[in-house]
Amino acid sequence: MTSTPDAPAVSALSGLFESTFGSAPDGVWQAPGRVNLIGEHTDYNEGFVLPFAIDKTAKVAVRIRHDSRVRLLSTFGGQGLVEADVDMLVPEAAKGWTKYPLGVAWALQQRGILVPGFDLLMDSDVPLGAGLSSSHAIECAVISALNELSGAGLGAEDMVLATQRAENDFVGAPTGIMDQSASLRGSKGHAVFLDCRDQSVQLVPFDAEEAGLVLLVIDTKVSHSHADGGYASRRASCELGAQVLGVPALRDVGIGDLEEASGLLDSTTFRRVRHIVTENDRVLQTVERLTTDGPAHIGRLLDASHASMRDDFEISCPELDLAVETSRAHGAIGARMTGGGFGGSAIALTPVGHEQEVRDAVVRAFEAAGFTTPDIFTVTPAAGATRLA
Repeated sequence: MTSTPDAPAVSALSGLFESTFGSAPDGVWQAPGRVNLIGEHTDYNEGFVLPFAIDKTAKVAVRIRHDSRVRLLSTFGGQGLVEADVDMLVPEAAKGWTKYPLGVAWALQQRGILVPGFDLLMDSDVPLGAGLSSSHAIECAVISALNELSGAGLGAEDMVLATQRAENDFVGAPTGIMDQSASLRGSKGHAVFLDCRDQSVQLVPFDAEEAGLVLLVIDTKVSHSHADGGYASRRASCELGAQVLGVPALRDVGIGDLEEASGLLDSTTFRRVRHIVTENDRVLQTVERLTTDGPAHIGRLLDASHASMRDDFEISCPELDLAVETSRAHGAIGARMTGGGFGGSAIALTPVGHEQEVRDAVVRAFEAAGFTTPDIFTVTPAAGATRLA
């Protein structure tokens, strides 16, 4: 058994697995959620993103079976034990959280990998619907387990693409590769600078604590889903913009091309395109400033990113805007919504001495506006997916 700080949780999960399924698991794996520091909706436009894995994870205890039966249970959600046949997986039959592990098994099968039946018990402390990629944490933990136990031998890049296929074609969410790349390839104390065109990764130092800062996550409690129409319509606008501009992807449009683009696109499509183009530029600037000057010098870029998502991409909401504006007014050096939008969380990069002031002010502001009380917590860059036992 592992001797890491996760040992008590691993022991508890293994014990519950044994009492539920009748024997010990073959192993326990975990994968983290992620915060996207900057670079929103650029991933499926073959652009640049800068997420990092966080210290909140999904854990799965898994045992391979000698038949095609799959049995799934979660410690939360009240769904109870779910059973399926690994050789008869169809997207329409999967419900709730089980879409994610079943989608991973299906995606591996689509790659020609023989996936046996398995028993799986899942536990997670990644907040649901908060824009911290709880679904990808589950998928990345599951693919780490099945990749090892099935002997598939996939590398990180192939696991990223397999989980993306699970999301796109099984779950029905038209997401890119950012979330699973952060979860599978994250590193403690670093952000993951990802080029979504070729999957190349550069680990960029991001140690807020050393700079006298904390990164607050403000979970607005406004739930969102990437499988709904808002995300899909933004992606469709981006694809239309690239088509009209005659480029393979909006990655290939630069700041200097925007004036010409404004005359070729309708106003809505142009604003969508402008967000992607300027957001890519902000990611590159953020990487440069983190590398040369440190976290204290990226605040204005975070602010500009939020304004672009609010005004050009139109994926914010009143709760997110209030969280961002209040954080800035009470000491945060930069703040933005993070994740796919339409709810979820904001992040606020805040001097340690102003942390409590920001927390208290946001709670008061939400109460005054009649919004649900937000959850506010800190995150730090953590390691990517790993086997714990």
